[in-house]
Amino acid sequence: MRISGAVLAASLAGWPPPDDWQRLRERLSGPLFRPGDPGYPEAKQGFFTMYDDRVPVAVVGAARVEDVQAAIGFAARHRLPVAARSGGHSYPGYSTVDGGIVVDLSRFSGIDVRPDGRAAIGAGARLGPIAATLAAHGRVLPAGSCETVGIAGLTLGGGVGLVDRKHGLTCDHLEAARIVTADGRVRTVSRAAEPDLFWALRGGGGGNFGIVTGFTFRTVPSADVATFKLTFPPGTQAALLAAWQEWLPGTPDELWSGVNIDAGTAITNGTFLGREARLKELLDDLVRRVGTPPAEREARVTDHLAAMRSFDDHEGRPGAVAARAAYVGTSRMLLRPVTDPAAVVEVLTRAPRVGTLIDSAGGAIARVGARETAFPHRSALASFQFLHGATPEDGGEAEARRALGAVRDGLGPEFGATGYVNYLDPEMPDWARAYYGVNLARLRAVARKYDPDGLFAFPQGLSGPRPIVHKGGS
Repeated sequence: MRISGAVLAASLAGWPPPDDWQRLRERLSGPLFRPGDPGYPEAKQGFFTMYDDRVPVAVVGAARVEDVQAAIGFAARHRLPVAARSGGHSYPGYSTVDGGIVVDLSRFSGIDVRPDGRAAIGAGARLGPIAATLAAHGRVLPAGSCETVGIAGLTLGGGVGLVDRKHGLTCDHLEAARIVTADGRVRTVSRAAEPDLFWALRGGGGGNFGIVTGFTFRTVPSADVATFKLTFPPGTQAALLAAWQEWLPGTPDELWSGVNIDAGTAITNGTFLGREARLKELLDDLVRRVGTPPAEREARVTDHLAAMRSFDDHEGRPGAVAARAAYVGTSRMLLRPVTDPAAVVEVLTRAPRVGTLIDSAGGAIARVGARETAFPHRSALASFQFLHGATPEDGGEAEARRALGAVRDGLGPEFGATGYVNYLDPEMPDWARAYYGVNLARLRAVARKYDPDGLFAFPQGLSGPRPIVHKGGS
């Protein structure tokens, strides 16, 4: 959230009063970072460097649930905006809030795998440590592939990943969540306890209903997984897209695949939970449909953790920890096969710095009704994510968003007014319906119930806007 310089100056000039900050500091078991404090410049950083100019009035390094309650209560009393930060990968930087309080959940990083296969995971845990811990117990939580992404934002937006056609979205494995709501109450929600809020937390987006501090997930047994990658020659992007969209619906749930397209790239890759011979048959069928043999073809059998790391390749170093970055993204959902793949590829490749990542859907995802959880895009064929660098060399953030907007809005009716909430785009037209579809009205009702005064409001949030009132400063 961006606020006026005058309001921010008032906050930093003495509102809330120093004594109030000191009382908050004394209540916390974790640290409180204020502008000018040692460690504040690092504490306020999210993943994206474009938002380093934002100046929260405080960062609460929450170490226990009571710290989250104290931060929410302080924000409510002083009418300050408040935002939770887990992995910090919010594309618009909503977890770094100007003139407000950031509740840093990184200390909620515990991962407890129980004998029955359930896992209690703190909201600050990241996907890499989660996958590694579960692998040591022979378990898997269907989730994304980027090791530094936080479990909270991923789950609350739905959670797509490498085995979701077989096992469903991350949110489909959520059994309970602990959340602190705007009234300061700690609630443990499930199908049996406050089911409306539990429903909303499964796809209703991060930051809308309170601050989640922990999750309980059902996990699945780990199994060998084959990874594959087919690199086709330049100029075959349209042929690959046409073949892939026809091939995908006939593939078994055990196969997940993606397509990477840009001006010079035509790649499909993925995972398969089955026999190598069967995977070969499936890939041979795809190649026949493309009509051009791949320039490179790779396939190998590994475990889930290694497969995940192979898709998390930073600067050619699979599994390496990503440095902070500068890029922006947007999305559309493919609702049905495109009628003119060449026209779609022309839109995708007209801006040379835009890259497109297509993730297959269907399978177990589609066997859950659109209204059963808050995630609405159950019948989509695939999700499309569009990325563009936002460094000065790329032309900066404004140029990146202009280029992405042209791609996002230049696609055909097969995509509709859709988008994936975990790829938030501050310029998405009709964003609320794009992200929440048939579930929008119910989600807004849940947000009003648990956050009636809009404490957790942000530019693309479901709570109504809340005026920020400062009683001091100038």
